[in-house]
Amino acid sequence: MKLYYSSGACSLSPHIALEEAGLKYEAISAPTKTKVLPDGSDYRKVNPLGYVPYLVLDDGTGFSEGPAIVQYIADQAPAKKLAPPNGTVARYQLQSLLNFIGTEVHKNFGPLFNPGMPDEAKQSFKAKLLDRLQHLDTLLAGKQYLMGDDFTVADGYLFTVTNWAKPMGIDLSALTNLVALRERVAARPAVQAAMKAEGLI
Repeated sequence: MKLYYSSGACSLSPHIALEEAGLKYEAISAPTKTKVLPDGSDYRKVNPLGYVPYLVLDDGTGFSEGPAIVQYIADQAPAKKLAPPNGTVARYQLQSLLNFIGTEVHKNFGPLFNPGMPDEAKQSFKAKLLDRLQHLDTLLAGKQYLMGDDFTVADGYLFTVTNWAKPMGIDLSALTNLVALRERVAARPAVQAAMKAEGLI
């Protein structure tokens, strides 16, 4: 498998999942700004959308969208319990979490990266983000991870997007359960490996 990623972007989530799953893969840098691959070719010839993550399977099949990619990865290593089995209520709960993180957290960070976005608008997005993160903080009460005692791909995704809080000026310190989750996830060897590979630590 080949994972196309951009350092520190949302593609860190499947990068973590691949390390957690212990699967063989090749990580290929695909900078979102230049869209030039290490061999000098245009990344858009691989993924016409030009963004990350993008996973290419051994048979050449490729697909985008992080929440789908991390579930595929999890299903290749069921013993690792990165996702509950398909068809179970717990699996739908995981999908609910992945969708919430994607649409309510990840997507609301986007405007903060736009230098042309007025400060007043940015404050509105920050307030919405804190509200959504407060919801997740409440869900984490009394738990090690979002789904309970086991780390899942949802934790890796939440860790990835909340890495952007500090550079975007969002203070998470009052969200003690979320802060504790971030510390637990950051300490995992697979997470350390993925972050080192991307030059983040």
